[in-house]
Amino acid sequence: MKLQVQAELNGISEFFPLDTPESPFEYVFKIQCTSCREIHEKEVSINTIEKHEISGSRGEASFVFKCKICKRESSTTIQRTKNNLTSEDESKFVDILDIDSRGLQLVEFIPVGEFVGLGESGTKFSVELEDGEWYDYDDNAGTEVSVTNVTWNLV
Repeated sequence: MKLQVQAELNGISEFFPLDTPESPFEYVFKIQCTSCREIHEKEVSINTIEKHEISGSRGEASFVFKCKICKRESSTTIQRTKNNLTSEDESKFVDILDIDSRGLQLVEFIPVGEFVGLGESGTKFSVELEDGEWYDYDDNAGTEVSVTNVTWNLV
């Protein structure tokens, strides 16, 4: 599974989640148990740095979940791709996250947290998409910049 993004970038050359080992991005999802099909009532937060042991296994995952309804344990491992959305990619979906889920399905991505927008002038902007779009002014370029019409896909 992949998390993809598509957006209109105005005055922004590159757009991506701020995801570093020092400050991991918390990817927030709605999830569904694939065994009993129950959609978990709370959103879950997963990052690429934390690892949790999977019971009865030697493996680890970014997120381990035990369904309250059917009691099955599920896991998801996420890894950031090397891709960022660029101004050349505007009309395409770009894969930004590789997802390996066992026993659960990520059904919706909720874009909370800090994203980065690199202005065409080289200015680095902190972008928050809680309203689904973002606007600012690039003093170095003397122009308005924005990230709008953002669409997220889980495929």
